[in-house]
Amino acid sequence: MVTDLRAHLLALEEELQTAATRSSEARLRELLEPDFQEFGRSGRHYDLRQILENLTAETAAVKTAIDDFTLMPLSETIMLATYLGRRFQDDGTTLFTNRSSIWRLGPDGQWRMAFHQGTPTARPEGD
Repeated sequence: MVTDLRAHLLALEEELQTAATRSSEARLRELLEPDFQEFGRSGRHYDLRQILENLTAETAAVKTAIDDFTLMPLSETIMLATYLGRRFQDDGTTLFTNRSSIWRLGPDGQWRMAFHQGTPTARPEGD
């Protein structure tokens, strides 16, 4: 696996968790495919319109971290990213989520997320 691609897609995943990106419909449209779909941590299904509405309406910055980021090529232009997400709550607790994203390389040379899923999980052993 090309290390540069791993670093690039990790940086895009991290950017999607920032308040600046989440509040920018224009930037979100650059990072997400028009047919984007998500199964959220809640188990609910979202399409691009719903994600744009929800993310741009957020008012508080979210504190997160990504651990154990890995890539698996599904083809030359499609990558599966998986990782453990941590969301740090204001009350001092941490939510742990197994996350996966499918990234597609467009004809313009840009990687865009086509699918994302979050599945709640317990605190990893050793944490």
